[in-house]
Amino acid sequence: MKILFCSSEVVPFAKTGGLADVSGSLPLALKGLGVDVRIVMPLYKVIKSQVSGLRSQVSGVWTTKLANAVDVYFIENDKFFGRDGLYGDSKGDYPDNLERFIFFSKKCLEMLKEIDFIPDLIHCNDWQTALIPIYIKTLYRNDSNLKNIKVVFTIHNLSYQGLFAKQEFEKIGLGWDYFSIDGLEFYGKVNLLKGALLFSEKITTVSPTYSKEMQTPKFGCGLEGVLTKRKNDLFGILNGIDYNLWNPETDTFIAKNFSEGSLEQKLINKEDLQAEAGMSVDRNIPLLGLISRLIDQKGFDILGEIIREVLKLKTQFILLGIGENKYHLLFEKIHREFPNQTSINLRYDVTLAQKIYAGSDIFLMPSQFEPCGLGQMISLRYGTIPIVRKTGGLADTVIDYNSNRENGTGFVFEEYKSTELFKAIKRALEVYRDKTTWKTLMIRGMRSDFSWENSASKYLKLYKSLIC
Repeated sequence: MKILFCSSEVVPFAKTGGLADVSGSLPLALKGLGVDVRIVMPLYKVIKSQVSGLRSQVSGVWTTKLANAVDVYFIENDKFFGRDGLYGDSKGDYPDNLERFIFFSKKCLEMLKEIDFIPDLIHCNDWQTALIPIYIKTLYRNDSNLKNIKVVFTIHNLSYQGLFAKQEFEKIGLGWDYFSIDGLEFYGKVNLLKGALLFSEKITTVSPTYSKEMQTPKFGCGLEGVLTKRKNDLFGILNGIDYNLWNPETDTFIAKNFSEGSLEQKLINKEDLQAEAGMSVDRNIPLLGLISRLIDQKGFDILGEIIREVLKLKTQFILLGIGENKYHLLFEKIHREFPNQTSINLRYDVTLAQKIYAGSDIFLMPSQFEPCGLGQMISLRYGTIPIVRKTGGLADTVIDYNSNRENGTGFVFEEYKSTELFKAIKRALEVYRDKTTWKTLMIRGMRSDFSWENSASKYLKLYKSLIC
């Protein structure tokens, strides 16, 4: 079985979000199952400057291997990809993003004959690759090498749809009959994601619960009708995490490695984090961590309403991430009010992120919606207990302790209200004071299995249903 995995970002080459983590892990898991899988992505400026050993494959295509196992092809075009950002800069999205990913999509297909790799199936991810299934069934429908290729399309976050003005439609190269309610038209605009939903054989998203949520007006972002019509071809397959990367026993970024058999060593990481962050060093103070983009979707509106009350409960709070300026200002003010209890880090910092997962007692993910989420899985791996809202992948991965004491791994609240989040935090703090029970929760979390092998097997089964 030959699979081409198309993504606009892949760890460790280029990343803005969870898509890159999935794109760097799932192909490796598929390779382990015997699949001949290859990856294609744009050759961004950051890759040219930081990745050594790139080899020219054919004109405009470079290659290397991911983890010495999976071939990765990079599409070169300095005009489009020789920029500091992947999709935009401080001014917003690049105005020529449609042209950039038209070029990328066509080159992904046109290079296949040149590299002598005609896949049975192409696995596309998010709007940046949405034109690939459309082009296979339109511009390339008479190409003997391409016309029979099947497409699985994965939605990582339905909020990002690839919306462009109507006047840009001609750039895509399709006739205006495709700009219709049964095509790429969406409230007078071009919607690339909608096109992919219509032209792909199968659609997946990143958790079972999100696959159901996205068929409702509340979470469907205007595409719930299209998704409902295709519900028999829509599958929710939970993302995984790379347990070789996220492993407290081998993590080189943290102060002290630990396992479920040596949880006292986790406290060394807590004290190290407190000291580095400039907070009071005290292993008995409950330390709450949060790593996220600072936007409403991630729950910062409801957290902002109660954070002072949380800190008055004699807790500590460490935040890592960047986002909307109103939240930068809010949490900087919080730090001035509670300097010894808070650490506000408005930046990206891979090393600090690992230390937060390892050193915190509690990990917050109060998202309004969360297609899958990786933070809660990583925190469980590090024995850090998550507090999450019951939505998307958070609902699929965290079992509420108060509702299920035999199997609970964290604390879950349902209504998206600051009062409900505050109740969940207080429930967690009450259990935290019972060290025996808390240790049991930590061990359960560390034993949870969210590795890629299970999810990759489900993708493989889906692939086989299309090509076997």
